[in-house]
Amino acid sequence: MTNLLVGVDTGGTFTDIVLLQDGNFKVHKVLSTPSDPSQAILQGLRELGVLQDVSVLVHGSTVATNAVLEHKGVATGLITTAGFRDILEIGRQTRPKLYSLQAQKVPPLVPRELRVEVVERLNERGEVMLELDEASLTTAIETLKDAGVEAVAISLLFSFTNPAHEQRVSQQARAAGFYVSTSSSILPEFREYERTSTTVLNAYIGPLIARYLERLEQELAQRTPLRIMQSNGGSISSAMARSEAARTLLSGPAAGVVGAAFVAQASGFEQTISFDIGGTSTDVALINGMATETTDGAIGGYPSKLPMIDIHTVGAGGGSIAWFDIGGALRVGPRSAGASPGPAAYGNGGTEATVTDANVVLGRLVPEAFLGGTMALDLSAAQQAVATIATRLNTTPEEAALGIIRVVNANMETAIRVISVERGCDPRDFALVAFGGAGPLHACELAAALRIPRVLVPMVPGVLSALGTLVADTLKDYVRTVMVPSEEAQEEVVSVLKELERQGRQDLAHEGIALHNIRIERYLDLRYVGQSYELRIPFEQDVEQAVDDFHTAHGQRFGYNDPNEQVQVVNVRLKARGVTSKPEQRRQAAVHDARVKAVSQRQAIFAGAGGEVISYDVPVYQRDDLHLGAVLKGPAIIVQYDTTTVLPPEWRGYVDEVSNLLEQEQIEGK
Repeated sequence: MTNLLVGVDTGGTFTDIVLLQDGNFKVHKVLSTPSDPSQAILQGLRELGVLQDVSVLVHGSTVATNAVLEHKGVATGLITTAGFRDILEIGRQTRPKLYSLQAQKVPPLVPRELRVEVVERLNERGEVMLELDEASLTTAIETLKDAGVEAVAISLLFSFTNPAHEQRVSQQARAAGFYVSTSSSILPEFREYERTSTTVLNAYIGPLIARYLERLEQELAQRTPLRIMQSNGGSISSAMARSEAARTLLSGPAAGVVGAAFVAQASGFEQTISFDIGGTSTDVALINGMATETTDGAIGGYPSKLPMIDIHTVGAGGGSIAWFDIGGALRVGPRSAGASPGPAAYGNGGTEATVTDANVVLGRLVPEAFLGGTMALDLSAAQQAVATIATRLNTTPEEAALGIIRVVNANMETAIRVISVERGCDPRDFALVAFGGAGPLHACELAAALRIPRVLVPMVPGVLSALGTLVADTLKDYVRTVMVPSEEAQEEVVSVLKELERQGRQDLAHEGIALHNIRIERYLDLRYVGQSYELRIPFEQDVEQAVDDFHTAHGQRFGYNDPNEQVQVVNVRLKARGVTSKPEQRRQAAVHDARVKAVSQRQAIFAGAGGEVISYDVPVYQRDDLHLGAVLKGPAIIVQYDTTTVLPPEWRGYVDEVSNLLEQEQIEGK
């Protein structure tokens, strides 16, 4: 029997499963089980009859994210240098909303009584100024044991230059039975607040991730390796995920971006914007040849400096609830109906109007074709829910439904502007890759608003994040702070990179990656002397060339540069990539007659030029019936098991040779 690869993405509403065997895909969706996401995964594998036959399972998980957002991590303590126990409280003293009179800081994940100090001190070069006091260490350990702490984060001042003191503290903490997270192993990088916050995040969720993975592995066949997606778009073994759980904080959304890049490149698109609408949120990211990364991420207000794909998320999804604010304005999200009870149209007791209900009322979702006909939608329940909004607005239900769609689209448009326009990129130069259960429903209207010329809908858009887990490479990130002027940096940069490369190759070998599949990528974090932020620049062989590239990148990002200013090398970074074999995208042969026949006709509603309600007689097509060369003219609806695609009036769609659906607005006169 050939290898059976399984990719899984657990979302807020559905858990998506993709099976890959002999180049053939099979997709499956089950309702998520938020109390224990592994139950939905196991249920789906049992329904498919493959639970004991899986060769490799790659999992994009929301367990870590939800634990942080809901403050449901384990009791965590922090051991730090004497005088620095309040670093989590002090932070950067930045205010996300500068003029808000009700600004509130998120509470630290470790309360003050669980933050303890040890007497020790290093200087910025890692030289010992004060030896570690063993008595203070013993007192700190005993204090945390008495408090019932399960995990301990260790972040000592300047430990990124010399980890000796942290290693000694770690040794004692492990001997006391704690789950231990040290900053010198998680993030050996300067900026003590972000380094401490990242280390605390890792400790806070580490035991939860370890227990979750253990439960999942117990149900899988013993020979089945379990791999976990990271926030940087690569996968790691479950053993690594247990010790460095913070690397999985955005694993689900990251898998979607990887999948979007994979399908877009097969159609010849290198510059794309990934657009993923799920049940509770919308995730967008910029792909400029490769996914854009950041080290300035935050989860629930808590900074993380670990590399992650630069994904912007808004609380706008298919399950987002429509409501009115104190001023009477219509809002949509971030509160969601989730998987239970779900939108009113699901028939599970939901009564509040959601985006899904609005699409049902507008005729854009076909009730009898939802999930391939395995789950019927309740039209009357959706109409009743939207009618409550219409009554408040003093409009018809159809006008209220259009209003809900306009509001949620505006939220999504803002998200796309954040990762494109605000990063110095013009969205008109990109294609929009629409996926997730609701992405293809909204993509064309979003593209029109942002003047994005093309929309690409993959063959399996509703489960693209699950597919992304299967095409993700094994990825390891390494960083070392050096802080040297660029003109003096060449020798030190080369030396540090050699050391990091040796570590990267060794770690990938432990992951089972063959030597010929290892790729090494090198980067420098550069800034003008005196700046407090850096830009990451690829490094080939020469620091001087990297500095020239930095000036160019600075001009693109911020609108100015100064080649006469002195440049500083702040961090040396290395990415060790274990390249996986990607599944072949099967290419269609041209057919003599590519005309496609509609399976039905239905009434669907779209807004006219003045925002008025216009009802159209719309053909409904089956996605499986679309072949290379097929051309569709909007308005049209395309149904398939995992999503519904809406082609508005004045839009045209055609199928390319890898079965992706490409959509373009027909501009008058062109």
